[in-house]
Amino acid sequence: MLTVGDRFPEFNLKATVSIDSLDKAFATIDNKTYKGKWTLVFFYPKDFTFVCPTEIKGFGDLNSQFADRDCQVLAASTDSEFVHLAWRKDHKDLRNLPFPMLADTAKRLTTALGILDVEEGVAKRATFLVDPEGVIRFAYVTDGSVGRNPAEVLRVLDALQTDELCPCNWQQGEQTLKAA
Repeated sequence: MLTVGDRFPEFNLKATVSIDSLDKAFATIDNKTYKGKWTLVFFYPKDFTFVCPTEIKGFGDLNSQFADRDCQVLAASTDSEFVHLAWRKDHKDLRNLPFPMLADTAKRLTTALGILDVEEGVAKRATFLVDPEGVIRFAYVTDGSVGRNPAEVLRVLDALQTDELCPCNWQQGEQTLKAA
């Protein structure tokens, strides 16, 4: 699995960006679409499941806070953009998502990242914070049955953006550590 210090792989994927109409529902997004910004790319195993929508909603609820930190949120799975669209229309918590849902149907990105569950053929529950230069600065994977904490990912982004030493449980606005 790629990890901290590795370059995030190049990608070019279809994404579901809206449920308004078919001509506005989809866009193509690549690793240059948000050039110069931080990106949070979080992968989940499958649409129409149980843990995944709780996480997606959780990141959606914090989207404006990520945006305030110049960070673009991207959700991703190996489902198609059409399945993403159907799920968003079907699930009340996903209808107004403020970020794109990437469709890695060919599994190239999940494979390049090393997060493809080869037994299931789906993405592992993985999270990456990528700096504006395309370098992974935070990577974490949980078991498929365990949801992530979007507030913790935001806290880590805050810490990374200080370019300082941040102690355990550090929160934005608190003192950072000074090397002696």
